[in-house]
Amino acid sequence: MFRKILIANRGEIACRIIRTAKKMGIATVAVFSEADRDAKHVEMADEAVLLGPAPSRESYLMADKVIAAAKSTGAEAIHPGYGFLSENEDFARRVEEEGLVFIGPKHFSIAAMGDKIASKKLAMEANVNTIPGWHEAITDPDEAVRIARDLGYPVMIKASAGGGGKGLRVAYTDKEAHEGFTSCRNEAKASFGDDRVFVEKFVESPRHIEIQVLGDAFGNVVYLNERECSIQRRHQKVIEEAPSPFLDEATRKAMGQQAVALAKAVNYQSAGTVEFVVGRDRSFFFLEMNTRLQVEHPVTECITGLDLVELMIRVAAGEPLPLTQDDVKRNGWAIECRINAEDPFRNFLPSTGRLVQYLPPPVTMEAAGPVPEDGGVRVDTGVDEGGEIPIHYDSMIAKLIVHGRDRAGAVARMREALNGFVIRGVSSNLPFQSALLTHPKFLDGDFNTGFIAEHYRDGFLRAREHEDPGFLVALAAFVRRKARQRAIGISGQLAGHLAKARADLVVIVLDREGDHQHHDVRIDDYDPVLEKADIVVNDRRYEIQSKTRLGETLGTGTCNGVPFTAQVERARSTAGGGGSAESPLTIRVAHNGAQIDALVMRPRAAELYKLMPRKEPPDLSRFLLSPMPGLLVDVAAGVGQQVRAGERLAVIEAMKMENVLTAAQDAIVSELLAKPGENLSVDQPILRFE
Repeated sequence: MFRKILIANRGEIACRIIRTAKKMGIATVAVFSEADRDAKHVEMADEAVLLGPAPSRESYLMADKVIAAAKSTGAEAIHPGYGFLSENEDFARRVEEEGLVFIGPKHFSIAAMGDKIASKKLAMEANVNTIPGWHEAITDPDEAVRIARDLGYPVMIKASAGGGGKGLRVAYTDKEAHEGFTSCRNEAKASFGDDRVFVEKFVESPRHIEIQVLGDAFGNVVYLNERECSIQRRHQKVIEEAPSPFLDEATRKAMGQQAVALAKAVNYQSAGTVEFVVGRDRSFFFLEMNTRLQVEHPVTECITGLDLVELMIRVAAGEPLPLTQDDVKRNGWAIECRINAEDPFRNFLPSTGRLVQYLPPPVTMEAAGPVPEDGGVRVDTGVDEGGEIPIHYDSMIAKLIVHGRDRAGAVARMREALNGFVIRGVSSNLPFQSALLTHPKFLDGDFNTGFIAEHYRDGFLRAREHEDPGFLVALAAFVRRKARQRAIGISGQLAGHLAKARADLVVIVLDREGDHQHHDVRIDDYDPVLEKADIVVNDRRYEIQSKTRLGETLGTGTCNGVPFTAQVERARSTAGGGGSAESPLTIRVAHNGAQIDALVMRPRAAELYKLMPRKEPPDLSRFLLSPMPGLLVDVAAGVGQQVRAGERLAVIEAMKMENVLTAAQDAIVSELLAKPGENLSVDQPILRFE
């Protein structure tokens, strides 16, 4: 077994690999860029080596520097994680040529399966079901349009070396095919150094279901059941679960057998994933093979009880697989939510900055550790409170994983874990994840890869409506009553002359458009010792007991005897989707994906509040504003130029994704306010219109 390994990655996956290595008694070497000097994976490793500047092309993608770091520290093997160099054939070969071991598949397997064009041909030779398409590299956008017409729209334009949703577009028209080809090539070249692109037919209403495989150097290959990955946004997975709520045993077995056949055809020796598109009738077609560890591997670990990182290391060290197909278990249900630094209320634009507050829910399952019999909660992350979410890398903050006895139990556990996940300083997709977990179609298992596009056609504009809105109102009133009681107790007033807290109140739920809702509230039987009260909201009673104080953010307690976890705090800024924080006394309450901003007032004050004029927001329609922090790659319009609605104006690169800004209406450009190569902040003006 290896004595020391180097992890050629960063963030969450680097930390995950280090945990397994420590369990196995293997020393670890981390690599880092200047932006990651204080990162968690650097702190966790036994040694760390600086690679270079923040951009990945100058640090984490520098194969020579990574190999040199391994040799200089005495590491015997390199684990690439996922992304960066993990599916780079040349890197895997170089590692072996330098006398080191690549903890992953052999370079020839990466070459065969990592190239999506070659992999389609190999899949057909191995009698694996494949999707119709043009499996040769396309050289220009006009050719892409011609092929798309021949196949029939819609089509998928894909980078041959792509992955993770990068270098991929779905086109329904000639215009989309033309533009999609250019964007795919640019993203592919920037992310993978390979700009080859191909086209295949897009299967409508598909499910994305993948099979985890594991092979060794002795010709043994097994499949470790499947993962359901159909909940996606812009081809990026959002929620994954294992097993799939859609497959039956016959389909599961057939998909697994085809995945094994494909892996054996390329002498696959490591953990890998064969991805399939599955139709409504459970017909399935090979999509691609990811020759690396997947982001969503924890759900497979939860239902099988296996440590995939450990198995990868053992296979790379020359050991045979310790299990056969008959030994593979499927126990319970696991769900993973990707917690990303993005603002769901601003069309999921990237959010960067410092984690002012970072408090994950209580962890009862550890990565690389056993799964409790009754399930639990696991958090895989590469950050700590006070850490930085940089602009140079992907947006993932953490992976939240739960395991339950069945799907309903896993969903309930995930909802509670999301309620208890506190992130401040950057925006996150926590509210959106909570909303997805309560959607009736998701709960029924009735979804496909178009689920988010279909049900959130206009985006996630505001927090979902709570199943019991009165609970949020009651909780706001309760914490305000506790704060008032505490203020009275420490105010220094003379005995017998203490101020009294009123029982009759009005809770005003604020709305961004000024359509505020007034709720009459009565607080009965407040007990400051037991910290409980009966709150009556619009004639409905809520018996709340909680020791949480306003200012602690995370609120726990019981409501009518049922435990709850919610987030309660003073709102300091405009609420993204929940309302408008118009006063320093505004209380924000979030629970189960729903959120309100509320003012708790005496009845007379509430009457006067209705007379307050609403301040109209400034008119910014004469500017093209940057919707996110990022690098301004291109400005496509000049001073004096007439632009039409929908016309391309600028391109911003953020977190490894290319974002095209278009004109909202016809206009004439009067001034350029930013130049290509400039790093932009949120809402920074790029163009001014006449």
